[in-house]
Amino acid sequence: MVCFNSFYQAYQHKLKLALIGQSIFGQEVYNKLRKEGHKVVGVFTVPDKNGQADPLGKSKGKPIQEVVAAYKSVGAELNVLPFCTQFIPMDVIDCPKHGSIIYHPSILPRHRGASAFFVSRTLIQGDKKAGFTIFWADDGLDTGPILLQRECDVGQNDTVDDLYNRFLFPEGIKAMVEAVHLIADGKAPRIPQPKEGATYEGIQKKENAEISWNQPAAALHNWIRGHDKVPGAWATIDGQVVTFYGSSLLDASVPAGQELAIKGASRPGLVTKNGLVVFGNDGKMVLVRNLQFEDGKMIPASKYFSADETTALELTEEEKKMAEDIRAIWKGILSNVAVIEDSTDFFKSGASSMHVVRMLEEIKQKYSGLQLQNEDVYMATKFADFIQMAVRKFRGEDKEEELVIDYISKNVNNMTVNMPYQCFINGHFINADDGKTYDTINPADGSIIASVSSASLADVDKAVAAAKEAFENGEWGRMNARERGRLMYRLADLMEEHQEELATIESIDSGAVYTLALKTHVGMSVQTFRYFAGWCDKIQASEYVKNHLRCHTAIKNNLSLFFPTLSVCAIVIPWNYPLMMLAWKSAACLAAGNTLVLKPAQVTPLTSLKFAELSAKAGFPKGVINILPGSGGLVGQHLSEHPDVRKVGFTGSTPTGKQIMKSAATNLKKVSLELGGKSPLIIFNDCELDRAVKMGMGAVYFNKGENCIAAGRLFVEESIHDEFVRKVVEEIKKMKIGDPLDRSTDHGPQNHKAHLEKLLQYCETGVKEGATLVYGGRQVRRPGFFMEPTVFTDVEDHMYIAQEESFGPVMVISKFKNGDVDGVLRRANTTEYGLASGVFTKDISKALYISEKLEAGTVFINTYNKTDVAAPFGGFKQSGFGKDLGNLSTAPHSISYVPPITAI
Repeated sequence: MVCFNSFYQAYQHKLKLALIGQSIFGQEVYNKLRKEGHKVVGVFTVPDKNGQADPLGKSKGKPIQEVVAAYKSVGAELNVLPFCTQFIPMDVIDCPKHGSIIYHPSILPRHRGASAFFVSRTLIQGDKKAGFTIFWADDGLDTGPILLQRECDVGQNDTVDDLYNRFLFPEGIKAMVEAVHLIADGKAPRIPQPKEGATYEGIQKKENAEISWNQPAAALHNWIRGHDKVPGAWATIDGQVVTFYGSSLLDASVPAGQELAIKGASRPGLVTKNGLVVFGNDGKMVLVRNLQFEDGKMIPASKYFSADETTALELTEEEKKMAEDIRAIWKGILSNVAVIEDSTDFFKSGASSMHVVRMLEEIKQKYSGLQLQNEDVYMATKFADFIQMAVRKFRGEDKEEELVIDYISKNVNNMTVNMPYQCFINGHFINADDGKTYDTINPADGSIIASVSSASLADVDKAVAAAKEAFENGEWGRMNARERGRLMYRLADLMEEHQEELATIESIDSGAVYTLALKTHVGMSVQTFRYFAGWCDKIQASEYVKNHLRCHTAIKNNLSLFFPTLSVCAIVIPWNYPLMMLAWKSAACLAAGNTLVLKPAQVTPLTSLKFAELSAKAGFPKGVINILPGSGGLVGQHLSEHPDVRKVGFTGSTPTGKQIMKSAATNLKKVSLELGGKSPLIIFNDCELDRAVKMGMGAVYFNKGENCIAAGRLFVEESIHDEFVRKVVEEIKKMKIGDPLDRSTDHGPQNHKAHLEKLLQYCETGVKEGATLVYGGRQVRRPGFFMEPTVFTDVEDHMYIAQEESFGPVMVISKFKNGDVDGVLRRANTTEYGLASGVFTKDISKALYISEKLEAGTVFINTYNKTDVAAPFGGFKQSGFGKDLGNLSTAPHSISYVPPITAI
């Protein structure tokens, strides 16, 4: 209540405002100020068309008296100018009570003049910081005192649009509203601008945007992106001016391509499959995506030598009708053009980016089968070219080639399973660059399932480059949020359609019991993708939502509150739940619009590769999803160090997680880690004992104990300890250990031989330290990597098995004195881990007290293993940080509660 009152008191004063400006930015400032209770008494806008009188008060440099009179009549107390231009007639507008404030996307006084030029100059100079200023207007317009300023970081490949969409637009709107509040409450500062360092450079002109080639690659890149889209950096090629758009630094070996001579460049460019590669005087490279010729035609740079080779299509009668319908749509937009000729240029005839959206939506409404993107219009601005492009798309000539997969097929589990075994990079299954492979083993009998490609460092670079390209320049980067959700729903449907095949592959590759694989490994994966697909178009952070036409950016910025939109994300998953861990990590990543490079565990790659196949069939664009089977030490390490990877998500051991954090420091990439666990389960004497026995066994033996949240140590109250142990052993003896594909099997093989051997050594250590081995501790005498469910009692706090995770079917039991609640809590928390925990008691007050005190990310009450896709999941301490699942990452605990039976 204190915070609310402070807010109310701070903004209790309201003003009468005149808004001077016209744009979506100005519209949002207008809406926010009205919502905050200020009264907008007049809105004065700039002209819409060349040649019209200036409503701001001037025509041919002279004041328009009726406009001046209209302005004076509204009685404004403050002028709010949500943009900066040199043409505001400050000599016409009498300053009201509080004067005028202006938004300028600049950190004054460094850059003055027109705002568009500031953003470009920031990029051209390679500045690491950008930002904006709100200042008090004076006669010099942008030399008045500063009211407030905000800064943001500038990324290596940021463009003008990036900076506006990510920071200058959304944060500028909020800052304008804040500035008005400060003025209303008499708290607005007036900080004089120093003259030192000020520049007054004018708007760029085309003749000044020629590229000077005797510079490092970084300077060339900054010059090109700084002039993109206006006026466009250019060079002379084959005697004509060619404008360069869409540049990025290329940190790789020199690609294959056809040489292209560029005037003034000491080294020819290379036309490659990804674009035009040009070289700085330092030998480093810049990749340019698009080129525009003097006649306005824009092409992909990769098509430079084939741009004029396409034969004009002969249209069918149906296609001729479609062409005339589109001609009518153009005419409706370009009302100033008498006749839409084949040579009519959409933009030169007066159309803007808003008209692009309108035109495409009108076409879509009339021809739903014709799916066009904004970029298609920029690539074909003349009517005849646009029709040719549209007809080709309508015929499906631009469709991707059919996915080619070389399967390993096996007849197993009463079905034929088809398993990809190659790396999946940029939408293709390919062998590793160096041709290396390794065998993946069926843990049920030790047989070889398949020889799988083992990705090399070169494959990592290819996959990251493909993911980066898909994010920055591909269809995925242009796709709106709802379409992303549609693809994710389709993928979830395909996973469900193939659930028996996926569960079978999961079973033979990881040893999971088939029924568990079907319900949990696959079932929860499907649920996860559906859950996050639903988040794609949910608008929660309305501060970032502008209107339908800004949907893509709005969703990305909105979801960044929960699932960051970063670019390329590297995901490294473990072998215990191969498909489910993939889903947990990748679904949120994709929902936010990121692209991913995923490394499955070396011993369980097959469901990840099957997932890649299904993602391609679902329609995910090339490069969005890349799967690299192979060595963690090689592939995982290179991903965590790679400069173009912006986020690493890892589930695995704590030592490996620490190494990933060190590697990620190379470019300060974000990291989320789900690491080891030693989850305590506290069982009180007032529990429902039979339920506690059943759930306690599930807490330990679920998925053969290969479960990150498995109860690593059970604390059983002294008065029920012996009976609890007796009942557990009785139930173990009833368990069926055997073929995981047998529907009656309770307990399958451990994941791989090395892990089985580690578990046997773990049990030997427990015996040597003095713990009592009540049951198990041995390998089952049969082919495969089977281990008996194991029970230890008399485990003291200092013992190795009391401190370290087994990650296997080993129940570690310690007793505690009757009624010693705080004592058992101290013991439960005496571990470096804090992933999960549990408590069994009929006393809800005790349960809630325990749940608050346990240092763990998840607390189960009278249940265990009850995770849900909507509940955030993650740990404390050396169990890592960051959350999987859910829509928030701030919840300290997830609590799963099942009431005692007697309370139902």
